[in-house]
Amino acid sequence: MADVFKLIWRAIIDLFRSRASLEADIVALHQQLNVLRRKSPRRPAFSTIDRLIFAKLYQIAPRIFDALAIVEPETVIRWRRAGFGLLWRWKSPPRSGRPKEALEIRQLIRGMSLARWCYVL
Repeated sequence: MADVFKLIWRAIIDLFRSRASLEADIVALHQQLNVLRRKSPRRPAFSTIDRLIFAKLYQIAPRIFDALAIVEPETVIRWRRAGFGLLWRWKSPPRSGRPKEALEIRQLIRGMSLARWCYVL
């Protein structure tokens, strides 16, 4: 009886939801079906594309968690955070190592080292 009440309550709430939110739910359900249709002996295996789709759907409609059945909401949030971290790691300049010297200074040092070897020989 409680399941029927939940179903009726969600149907009433869905009447007031935005079109984009409903479309995101539909896409999430279709993507879950695609993952489950793959032959997997133990548990569903998510590819990078699957993770990207779920993370972007969460970005579009955060209420998508109501439609998720095979993925925990915390997992989708973790995938989104990992993708965001990769984006900023890619955009940020490397910080390690020695700073580059100007070309003139490198040429001067090279010339001094070559001149030193000439005197030694």
